[in-house]
Amino acid sequence: MAKRYSYMPNECKELCDALTSVSDRYSTWQIFEDWLAMSSISISNTVDWLQAPEREKQYMQIVKKYSKTEAERLAKFFGILVKTLDKEFNTTGITDILGKVFHALNLHNKYHGQFFTPFHVCEFMGLCTFDGSEPSAETQLKEQNFLTLLEPCIGSGGLVLGFCKAMNIRNHNPQQELCVTGVDIDIKCVHMAYLQLSLFGIPAVIIHGNSLTMEEWSVWKTPAYILGFWDFKTKHTQNKTKKETVTVDDSNANNVPPKFDIEYPVNRNGQMSLF
Repeated sequence: MAKRYSYMPNECKELCDALTSVSDRYSTWQIFEDWLAMSSISISNTVDWLQAPEREKQYMQIVKKYSKTEAERLAKFFGILVKTLDKEFNTTGITDILGKVFHALNLHNKYHGQFFTPFHVCEFMGLCTFDGSEPSAETQLKEQNFLTLLEPCIGSGGLVLGFCKAMNIRNHNPQQELCVTGVDIDIKCVHMAYLQLSLFGIPAVIIHGNSLTMEEWSVWKTPAYILGFWDFKTKHTQNKTKKETVTVDDSNANNVPPKFDIEYPVNRNGQMSLF
C-alpha cells in the first residue's frame, strides 16, 4: 500500500517541523494549542494591561507543563511565525499561514470536520466584496475614513485576511482604514486569528464567544486596535452618525384601528399566501 502524505505547503514546512519536534509527551494537537495560547498572551500582555495579570497566570500554568528546553523552543517558534508571515507579505501579500499549518498537521481531524476556507477562496471572496464597483464601501470610507467588518465565525481569520488583501490590491490600507470584530466559539481559532491580525497590524477585536447565544467569555484586542485608539474612533463615529429622534404625539392615533387596503388570499390550510 502506498504511503499517504499530508499536503504540506512550502511556507508551512518550517513551522510544522518545529511544532512536531517539541516533545513526545504531548500530542501535536496539544502542543499547537498551548503554543497558540502562549504566543497570544505574550502579545496581549504588552498592550492590554487590564487583562495582563489574569493572562499571565494562565501563561505560567501552561509553560510549567514543559521543561525549560521545551519552553524555550516554543518561544522560538513565535519567531518562525513572524519570519514566515513577513516573507509571505513581501512576496505574495497577506496570507493565512496558521490555517494552512492547521490542515497540514491534520489537526482538523481532531475537530470532527472543522475545516477552514482555502485562502485562494478567501482572496476571491475578498475581491468580490471589495471590488471597487460597489459605491457603499467608498462612500463609507469618505464619510468616516474607515470600514467596519464583522466575522461571526472567524476561524483562523482567513476571510478577514482575504478582505485585507483585496483592500491592498485596491490601493487601500487595512491597517488604517479597517476595524474588525471577529467571534469564534473555539479559543484556538480566537488565538489563530488574533495572532495573525496582530502581526499584520490590523485593528481588531477578537471575541471568544457564541455568535448565536451572544455569550462572551474573553476579549482579545490587537495592538493596532489599542494603540490606534480605535475604541474612541468607533464610538466617536457612532455618535457622529447617530440620527436625532423626534417625538410625535400620537396619543389619539393609538385609539384608531389600523386600516388595511390589501387583502391576502388564504389557502385551504388557512395559511396566508403572498402570491
